[in-house]
Amino acid sequence: MNEQQRMRELCDILNKWAYEYYVLDAPSVTDREYDRLYDELRALERDTGVVFADSPTRRVGGEPVKGFERHTHIARLFSLDKAVSEDELGAFFTRVKKAGNATFTVEYKYDGLTVCLTYEGGAFVRATTRGNGVEGEDVTAQVLTVQSFPMKISYTGTLEVRGEAIIRLSALKKYNDEHPEEPLKNARNAAAGAIRNLDPKVTRTRRPEILFYDINYMSENPLSSQAEEREFLIREGFKTFPYFRLCKTPEEVLSCIDEIEVERRNLDVLTDGAVVKVNEEALRSDMGATDKFPRWAIAYKFEAEEAETTVERVFWQVGRTGKLTPLAEVAPVELAGATVRRATLNNFGDLTKKDVKVHSRVLIRRSNEVIPEILGAVSHVEGSVPVEKPQTCPYCGSPVSEVGANLFCTNEDCPPRVVQKLTHYCSKNAADVEGMSEETLQFLFDKGKVRRFSDLYALTRGSFLDEKGELFRGFGEKKINNLLSAVEASKRIPLDRFLYAIGIGGIGRVAARDLAAFGSVEAVSKLTFEELTALENVGEITANSILAYFSDPVNAEELKRLAGAGVEPYTKARVTEGVFAGESVVLTGTLSAMSRPEAQAKIEALGGVCQSAVTGKTTLVIAGEKAGSKLDKAKKAGIRIIGEEEFLAILGGA
Repeated sequence: MNEQQRMRELCDILNKWAYEYYVLDAPSVTDREYDRLYDELRALERDTGVVFADSPTRRVGGEPVKGFERHTHIARLFSLDKAVSEDELGAFFTRVKKAGNATFTVEYKYDGLTVCLTYEGGAFVRATTRGNGVEGEDVTAQVLTVQSFPMKISYTGTLEVRGEAIIRLSALKKYNDEHPEEPLKNARNAAAGAIRNLDPKVTRTRRPEILFYDINYMSENPLSSQAEEREFLIREGFKTFPYFRLCKTPEEVLSCIDEIEVERRNLDVLTDGAVVKVNEEALRSDMGATDKFPRWAIAYKFEAEEAETTVERVFWQVGRTGKLTPLAEVAPVELAGATVRRATLNNFGDLTKKDVKVHSRVLIRRSNEVIPEILGAVSHVEGSVPVEKPQTCPYCGSPVSEVGANLFCTNEDCPPRVVQKLTHYCSKNAADVEGMSEETLQFLFDKGKVRRFSDLYALTRGSFLDEKGELFRGFGEKKINNLLSAVEASKRIPLDRFLYAIGIGGIGRVAARDLAAFGSVEAVSKLTFEELTALENVGEITANSILAYFSDPVNAEELKRLAGAGVEPYTKARVTEGVFAGESVVLTGTLSAMSRPEAQAKIEALGGVCQSAVTGKTTLVIAGEKAGSKLDKAKKAGIRIIGEEEFLAILGGA
C-alpha cells in the first residue's frame, strides 16, 4: 500500500468515526484511537503535500479571512411566514385545502443561523448564510470547522442543502465556564457570531453544529416530498434532529405542536416554535410563494416565558360566541415580569387532553398581555380532582350544547356573552374605540346603557349620570369626553376591520381582508357559497357562517342601525377601467419577471379582479412556470389561458 492509498484509507476510517460521534452520537472508538490515526494522516499529508477534498484535517480552521464574499444561491432561500395564533394557523390550513389534498410535516423551529451548503460532483464546495434569500455571505472557512456534515456524498449532481447552525445549551455553558472573562449571552447570538466570525479558529472554539432539514436545489432527479428529502439527508450523512412527524390532518398537526410546546423545555437545543410544511413537492409548486415567503409552509412561534404552578380552582368563562372556556385559578407565580394568578385552556377537550386537574402541577406560558395559557400537567398529587363538564351555563342557566371539543351556551343574550361581543367590537384591530375597556362596557351593560354595537353611538354625557344627575363614580369629565370622542372616531372604519368587528363566526382578520376586497358590506352580503369558498382563506364552515349571519333579520336590523348612526366602513375604490376591466384573473405557477403580489397589483390597477382559485366566474388564467392543478382545471373549463410572455406584452401595451 503506497502513501496515498494509506491516506485514502485513513480518511475513510476517520470520517466514519466522526459520523458516528458527531451525527449519530454513538462513538465506536476512544478519542485516543481517533487522535492516533488523525496524527498519522496529518503527517502523511505534510510529507506528500496532498490533501484529499474530504480529509478531516480540513476542518481544523484556517487563518482569519479579511471579509465575507457575496455568493448568489442557485435557488432562492425563502424565510418563513409566522403564525402566533390559531386563527393565523387556521388560515394557513384553509389555503392549503383549497390548493389540493395535502399531508403535512412538523418539525422543531431552531433558533440559530440559517446556512446553505453546496455540493458539486459529490464533493462539498461552499457554505453560505441565507442573507437576503438571493445572496448570502460565503462562510466556507467557518463551516469547515463543523463536524455534522459530510465532505463527500454519493449524489453527483449539483445540490444545495439547508440547515440551522446552532450551539447546544450545554456547549454554551461549557464555553462560558472556559471563558468567564468574555461569556456569550445566549445560544442564538453565539451561533450567529460563531459562523459570521472572520476567524475560523474562534468558530471552532464555540463548538457549533448544523442541523439539516431541507433540500434547496437538486439538479437531477429531484425528490417528491419533504419526507423523502429528510431520508436523503440522513442517508447521505447529514445530521438531522430526531423529531419529525408526518400528519394527515390539521388536527394531527395541532397535536404535534402541543407535544413540541411541552417537550421543548427539556431539549439541549434552543427552539422557539414549530415548522409546518406541505409534504408534497407538486402541491408546493402549485401554491408558489409571495415575494417573501413560501405559501406552503409556516412557522408557529411560541412565547419563551413559562413557569410551573399549582391549579387551585377551575371555573368557566363565556365568550362572545357562547363558547365556554375553562379558566384556572393558580398559585401566584412570577412570569414575564408579572404575578400570574389565572391561566386558561382552550376548551373541555383541551383540558382533558392535557390532563389538567385541580391541585395538580401544570406548566403555563404568558403570551404578551394575554392571560397565560396552561400547556399541560406536569404532575398529580393524591388529592388531584378531575374537572367536571358543565351541563348548563354557569351564568344564565341555559342548556349547554357540545360541538366537537367545545361547549357553548345556547342563549344569545347571556350577559357575559353580550359584554364580550361589545369588547371585541371595540378592540384595537376592530372598531378601535380607545378607552372602551371590558370593565367600562361591563359597567355600561349593568346600567342598561349598551346591549348592541349601535347602542355605543347613542351614548351621551347623560349616559354617565346617575338618577341624581351626578357622574358615576370613576367617570370624570375628561374620561367621558375621551370615550365619546373615540366612539365618534370609530364611525369611519376600514371595511376589513368592520367585518371582523361585527363578529361573524369564523371570520378572523385574515379572512376579513379577503372579504373586504368586494368593496362593501352589501356586496359581501350577496356572495354565494361558491364565491365564498373560492376565497383563499374561507372554508366551507366559515362560508356557511357568513351566509347565516347575513340571512338573520336580527343582524340585518343591527347593520341598518349602525348605518343610521353614521358608521361608514370604507375601502379603496377599485379601478374599473383598463385592459383587464371585466376580467376575473387567476395566477398560477411562477413568473420570472415579477412576484405574484406585484402581478396582482398590476392587474388590479388595470381594472381586473384577482381570484385565488379557478371558479365559474374566472375569465382568464395567467400560467407561469410549473403551473399545476389550477391550469388543468382552467383547460377543462375552457377558460382563456395566456403565458407570461403574452401577459408582459399586455402590460407593455397598457
